[in-house]
Amino acid sequence: MYSHNLPMTKQRKPREKPAGRGKTSQGRKLSAAQLQQAVLQLFQNNPKKRFNPKQVIQHLRIDNNKDSVQHALHTLVEARLLAPLEDFKFKLRSEGPPTSKIGSYEGYIDMTRTGSAYVTCDKVEEDVHVAARYMNGAMHGDRVRLNVWKPRGRQRPEGEVLEVLERASTHFVGTIWLHHRYAVVSPEMKVPLDIYVELANTKGAKDGDKVVVKITKYDTGRFTTMEGVVTTVLGQAGSHDIEMQAILINNGFDLEFSETALEEAAGISESIETEEIARRRDMRDTFTITIDPFNAKDFDDALSLRYLDDGLCEVGVHIADVTHYLKPDGALDKDAYRRSTSVYLVDRVLPMLPEKLSNELCSLRPNEDKLTFSAVFVFDKNSKIIERWFGKTVIHSDRRFTYEEVQEILDAGQGEHVKELKHLNKIAEKLRKDRFKKGSINFETPEVQFRLAPDGTPIEAFVKERKDAHLLIEDFMLLANREVATFIHEKGKGSEIPFVYRIHDEPNPEKLEEFARFAREFGFDMDLGSPKGISSSLNRLVEAARHEPALKLLEQPAIRTMAKAVYSTGNIGHYGLAFQYYSHFTSPIRRYSDVLAHRILEQNLLPDVYYRVKKEKLEEQCKHISMQERKAMEAERESVKYKQAEYMEKHLGQEFDGVISGMSERGIFVTLTETLCEGMVSFDSMGEPFRELNSKLRVKGMYSGRELKTGDAIRVKVVRTDLSRRVIDMELV
Repeated sequence: MYSHNLPMTKQRKPREKPAGRGKTSQGRKLSAAQLQQAVLQLFQNNPKKRFNPKQVIQHLRIDNNKDSVQHALHTLVEARLLAPLEDFKFKLRSEGPPTSKIGSYEGYIDMTRTGSAYVTCDKVEEDVHVAARYMNGAMHGDRVRLNVWKPRGRQRPEGEVLEVLERASTHFVGTIWLHHRYAVVSPEMKVPLDIYVELANTKGAKDGDKVVVKITKYDTGRFTTMEGVVTTVLGQAGSHDIEMQAILINNGFDLEFSETALEEAAGISESIETEEIARRRDMRDTFTITIDPFNAKDFDDALSLRYLDDGLCEVGVHIADVTHYLKPDGALDKDAYRRSTSVYLVDRVLPMLPEKLSNELCSLRPNEDKLTFSAVFVFDKNSKIIERWFGKTVIHSDRRFTYEEVQEILDAGQGEHVKELKHLNKIAEKLRKDRFKKGSINFETPEVQFRLAPDGTPIEAFVKERKDAHLLIEDFMLLANREVATFIHEKGKGSEIPFVYRIHDEPNPEKLEEFARFAREFGFDMDLGSPKGISSSLNRLVEAARHEPALKLLEQPAIRTMAKAVYSTGNIGHYGLAFQYYSHFTSPIRRYSDVLAHRILEQNLLPDVYYRVKKEKLEEQCKHISMQERKAMEAERESVKYKQAEYMEKHLGQEFDGVISGMSERGIFVTLTETLCEGMVSFDSMGEPFRELNSKLRVKGMYSGRELKTGDAIRVKVVRTDLSRRVIDMELV
């Protein structure tokens, strides 16, 4: 027996223990999950011994290669179950018992690749770390109840899952492996996981097929494993379509709308009744445009411009009136809330609303009358707001622009509607300047984009540029979001009106101190004396990084010091934007938070009417939406990593310039300069062990004395890609 259990795959009853994909006798080849269990048991049976990967293979008598054992060892290190030593050896890690219990709380699981997790609890200041052995069957995104304590000698609280209150997902996509008396499905997830399936429940799947499996029994402790049934057979692995579907399903998103939701959408009239127009402010004669990406289909915002007397002008921010069509608690509404967001993968969009609404009825297409919810502002000749108005409108877009078209007109100073575009850009620049003056942080993280062939394979990877055209739209959306939140707050001063705020807390002081020490290694000093000093320092960093490429490596660690922006009824302001009140109002086609904001705002437009929803229910909705947003972001990141690995697969053996972007116990991470593709150069490939110096920024070769540090420009060769793990292996040139 062993005292620690990883949540990946536990042992079943001895007679029915699944043996992975290989043999069950000596010389067997173990799956990733089984290998980690076997390695951990070896160390626990020999607590005073040290083993390297070769010795592990000899003791376990397995056919797994050295790389897979090395990966299992490092996974156990990250789970804080093993400790690394010099000469590639490892030992069992010993930890003291908890010393002070904090209490029992609820929160959502954010799982890491090691099988451990972090849980955000409302009444605990820091995220609670839950070691893999204390997960008790909880999985990524689950809502759980847990015990929390402070371990001896550590600052971060630790916890143990007591109960799973709500499962984030019950269906997963994985590869099925058929055995003589049972089958095993291995989903492609952060954590290696095997799901046992009886042969009668495989739906005729063939060995190696991709399938959708529904979990019927969860792993809840020692000697148990996940059990499930196959619901859909997708076919042989490898196609782009199946891989993208797998990413969506494994992150908990349904690929199809319910039949009742589609029936409800089909029954919505496409015409706008005269009576409905009469109830609204008619702005169809006002100059109105949309500005969106070239491949966009759901145009959920438009801008209008009207010149008034005495140098004044009126700018309308018009948002698709989704709530006119989406009735509370209807089938469409329930499906939309369940998803809470559209998910944007590299080659597709999984919309929050059916196409009839997202791309047709609600999309603000040019030369069509459309129903909108608008925030209208009057600016003086100095681009200062002197008046605002919110209400339901009807508009008629005169022109659909792409960002590229607007940028060309702004750069050239001539072209279609140049006068109006330049005026809108001038106001946007003033809004931006005022925001930064008040402490807004100018984080513009580089974003990779792909040019795809008709079959979906990437043929080019490049860094997306954000220019004035993008910022123009962004600043007017920020304005509308801020003013809507301010309006609701001011109206509820006497008695609070519960609302969906977008909040962003100040950075954690300890994380900031650690980052400041990290930045000093690059010669950059932070001012941590005040919140404004911190934001000013971060803006200086962004500016300096434009001229010193090495400083760009500080931007991601700086972002990680920031709290995560979330939705909440408890307004604490938005630190990153330096807004006291902020909400999301401008994208109801793709965000359910905006749907809720529209409903509450509409009911509170009349001066003497005060509409209040139950705050407790609204807070629960905020938590659900925040969690769905995080799952969507994870799915989007996975699709990018998949396409990066797929792109680099065509460049095996080729050399590229890159920068060392991070360190781990296994090797160095390298980001390629032109494409932002990230891969790893393992220490094994360098022919000698390396050890950390006095910071995590540098390592030194133990034989040659060669030093490598984060920020170094190097040249690498791409030697391997693994699409299933979405990784790229490199070697130093």
